Formats: sequence, C-alpha cells, structure tokens
Amino acid sequence: MSGIATREAVVPQPAGKELEQIRAHREELRKKYLKPMSSRPRSTVQGVHHLALICRDTEETIKFYQEFLGFPLVELVENRDYAGSNHFFFDIGNHNLLGFFDFPGHEHPAWEETIGGVQHLAISISQEQFDAAKKKLDEAGVDYLGPDRGVHDSMYFRDPNGVGLELYREELGIFNGHQILG
Repeated sequence: MSGIATREAVVPQPAGKELEQIRAHREELRKKYLKPMSSRPRSTVQGVHHLALICRDTEETIKFYQEFLGFPLVELVENRDYAGSNHFFFDIGNHNLLGFFDFPGHEHPAWEETIGGVQHLAISISQEQFDAAKKKLDEAGVDYLGPDRGVHDSMYFRDPNGVGLELYREELGIFNGHQILG
C-alpha cells in the first residue's frame, strides 16, 4: 500500500476517480484564488514572529535544537499564562523564532497527525548546511526521509516531541524550483 508514513500507520492515498476529482477541484481553486505574482496584493502582516509548540521536556528540547541542530536559544522565561511553565525561543534565522512551552504536571498525549496539528515545519538551509545536517543525522542514527531515500531537496525527521521537521535545500520564497514570493 502506498501512502504517507505516519508514526502509527500508513495513510492510504486516493486513486482512480476520487483522485481525478481531487485534482480537478485543486485546479478550480487555483483558477479562483491564485493570482499571478504581478497582481497579488502585499501581505497585511510583517511575518511570523514565532511558532509556539509544546514540549515534554525543556532540557531535552534545548539540547536537540541548540546542541544538535544549531539553533541558538535566545530566551527562557516563565510562561505568563501557566505558573511554573517554561516559554523559550530559538533563533531560526531571518528574524524568525521557534518557541516552546512545557506544562509541568500536565500529561499530553503522544503526537499524532491530525487536523489542526503541525504536519511539519520546513526550514530553509544552504547546501553546505544540508550536507552537514545529513552527516550529523546519519552519525546520530536519527531516522529520516531524505535525499538518498526518494526526496531530493529535503530531509524529514521528528524532534524529541514528535514535531515534524523538514530541512529544505531551497531559498526562502522558492518552492520546487519556482519563485512563489516576489
């Protein structure tokens, strides 16, 4: 069976008439909503300040992101909404932050791929960084889907909390070799 590998199972992909209908609907949406780059309005926001995720263990998360991936920890404070909870941030480049909370005393279910969940966070890296990250993942025995496993410009893996990460060997604003942002 082909499909997307998740932690627990493989999600079957649509086929036949169902797949044809999905593709036709996508084309309708493209025609209705996707404007040519030259006629798109500017965004109403400055950008993503931070993405906030939940972690099981603050120190384990810091070690993974700062020590293993090389994202500098730039702040660690108490969460203003939950006494005793940590709120901390990593610099992921280009004035973007990746934030985490822990919630001591609260058990969270294991990660699962579901509506409203983060499927993955794609992070743009250079060819040099890509090669170094691949070597580091290989040496650490981290399981990933990547360039020697069917995906040429990306490496997909999970952090200690189950969060999906993609190290993407393409510049910001480019997707599959096409400029999508001006």
